[in-house]
Amino acid sequence: MPAPLGVLAELTYRCPLQCGYCSNPLELGSAGDELTTAQWVRVIDQARDLGALQFHLSGGEPLVRRDLVQILAHARGLGMYVSLVTSGAGLTERRLSELVDAGLDHVQLSIQDSHRASADAIAGTQAHDRKLAVAERVRGSGLAFTVNAVLHRANIDHTLPIIELAVAMGAQRLELANTQYYGWALRNWAALLPSRRQLEESERAVTAARGRFSDRLQIVYVLSDYYETRPKPCMNGWGARQLIVAPHGDVLPCLAAGQLPDLVISNVRDADLRSIWHESDAFTRFRGTDWMPEPCVSCDLREIDFGGCRCQAYQLTGDAAATDPVCSLSPDRGRIAELLAVTPAASVQPRRMR
Repeated sequence: MPAPLGVLAELTYRCPLQCGYCSNPLELGSAGDELTTAQWVRVIDQARDLGALQFHLSGGEPLVRRDLVQILAHARGLGMYVSLVTSGAGLTERRLSELVDAGLDHVQLSIQDSHRASADAIAGTQAHDRKLAVAERVRGSGLAFTVNAVLHRANIDHTLPIIELAVAMGAQRLELANTQYYGWALRNWAALLPSRRQLEESERAVTAARGRFSDRLQIVYVLSDYYETRPKPCMNGWGARQLIVAPHGDVLPCLAAGQLPDLVISNVRDADLRSIWHESDAFTRFRGTDWMPEPCVSCDLREIDFGGCRCQAYQLTGDAAATDPVCSLSPDRGRIAELLAVTPAASVQPRRMR
């Protein structure tokens, strides 16, 4: 198996925001037992030895880790491209300067909406103005800069203003990701799922904006699975390009894989990344196409969409090896129709984790 391109290092689940679409797991288990600085350094050494080229510092909010500069500097010192995925909370001018001096290459800053009142309501705290100030600092630093916005029923009608805000913030890249229903987002799906009309209008806004801002901004648009007829390729193939290290050291092929009940998950405290990547049950169970049932195994797209998302298949059918019900050929496709017929929920349950 080729080496992973990158490692998503979830340094912590702690976060000052309370976004109801958070992908972090509902049951955090031993998440308070975070890896130490020395343990993260060992993870970085093993990742680089395995061949990984990118190291993404994420969470929760990675800036709550006091050793963030040390972790970043070690990855950069081994020649890895280092990104900070952040809400911006705590990214003061001084902290940013320390990170830049340690070798930071790229910042991905999340925003919740284009309008202050709505953005702060979604975040559960007054964060919007601080994010604008952070964007100005990042732009002044010369770092590569991405803005990320998760789209859902409460903000998807503002797709164009969100794009215009990203341009004003000086981003070179914008990720507009329709909510993916895992973790807290799965709990809140009935309040988050937009209507088909909202999605269609959002897609039209993206198409128009790509023409309007093509010289300044790359726009990545992640579709909403439940309205599609073909599933997304799960992580570009299960255990194929990236690995995730959770705050307490579990190594996962995707953010939501920990929910699969019989998947044997290895921890960096007990095994090295090379053996986990090449040999562990968590990474080999659904790698390739040999595990596939019908109709996937006979489908011409089996090496393109890989049967869809294993976690979504489990959530909707109870079987992680089933064809993703998003696929129009799935025998469980009716489950999607049932979801889309549900009366929308009125409110979102916020995620509170500090």
